[in-house]
Amino acid sequence: MDLIMGMNSGSSFDGIDVVLAEISMGKDGFPTPPKFLKGDSYEWPESVARIVRDAFENKVDMVGLNRLNYLCGAVFAEKAEQFMKENNINSEDIKVLGLDTQTIYQEQPDHAGISKMTEEELNDWVGRWESGKFPAGMQMGETSIIANLTNIDTVTHFRPADHASGGAAAPLMPYLDFVLFRDKDEPTMTLNIGGIANLHVASKDRKDMFGFDTGPGNVVSNYMCRKLFDMEYDKDGLLAAEGKVNDELLEYFMGHPFFDRPVPRSGWIADYSSDYIDGVLEKFKELDPKDILATACAFTGEAIAKSMRDNIPEEIIRNTKKMYCSGGGVRNPQIMKEIQKRIPQNVQAVTSSEIGIPAEFKEAIKFATLAYSTMNHVPGNIPAAGHAMQYAILGKIALAPRNIKG
Repeated sequence: MDLIMGMNSGSSFDGIDVVLAEISMGKDGFPTPPKFLKGDSYEWPESVARIVRDAFENKVDMVGLNRLNYLCGAVFAEKAEQFMKENNINSEDIKVLGLDTQTIYQEQPDHAGISKMTEEELNDWVGRWESGKFPAGMQMGETSIIANLTNIDTVTHFRPADHASGGAAAPLMPYLDFVLFRDKDEPTMTLNIGGIANLHVASKDRKDMFGFDTGPGNVVSNYMCRKLFDMEYDKDGLLAAEGKVNDELLEYFMGHPFFDRPVPRSGWIADYSSDYIDGVLEKFKELDPKDILATACAFTGEAIAKSMRDNIPEEIIRNTKKMYCSGGGVRNPQIMKEIQKRIPQNVQAVTSSEIGIPAEFKEAIKFATLAYSTMNHVPGNIPAAGHAMQYAILGKIALAPRNIKG
């Protein structure tokens, strides 16, 4: 068995999760389901967090982005080192560290446009991106900084390899779901609620899998909490629980153009930017703030329910008893209540903790598993889910100083 570490800082940008897990390669050539051992969460240094938040809003110039890339690498290395010290872990015992670093920009492919491209157009590699049809994204956290400071072989930036062949590369969770559920005869439904929420169906046959973003996870609720209550988030959903869902506001939310995108689709916090949410607050300024917060939670639930009804075959929904939920959003009982209220009632929304994967750490476990797969030359994308044209080994590798010979 090998020890692996994973880290995650997602679109909700509410902290850095670090995990230690145990894993090995299975006889079928894929990793065995990872066994979670330890996990913890850490705060971003405010001096760096402030720049990251500005980068989300496209307010950082090229010089600033260059330095931010190194700054984020140092932050991730520092938190990994802190985690190892607190848990008496020797870096030389870790096979690999996996993290996607911090996404600050993401766009999805034009799937319809790509499907109509001629062979000549597809063979024009520069034209793939000049046309705007192929996706792009940017993550902050220099791989070599992390590997050299932690002395652990490190894999980061998992998305560009999928982008290279037209894949959405978001969500990436379907691969971990395949690793976890590939021995089950029936499809398995999972949901991750980060800043953006994403829904997946896992299958023992990767060609039958799919996954897509459903809309907001907790990004809208968190921003409104900061704006209306000067709090980072609604702890335990207590404020939203005191409010009442406003049907007019919910209908307005559900008119967001995100829902016009065909699946597989990916969302980003730019879809629910401060300008968008400030506009919502101005339009509905007469509403009680707690009603607004309650409706934001309902928005998450209704977006998930609509995405399920519109895009998952009825037979799969009918045969699904449990949907395994993960991500920071599961800690908000009001969001979970709204999800359960709005999805088909034969489906029970439970946390992934039921299957030994702590809900709050599944994303970090995912990146650890992806990194392990990369080091073993196993493709980590699911073309059926993201519509890439081929399988790909994901990530950028930086080797640790401990590998130096001579």
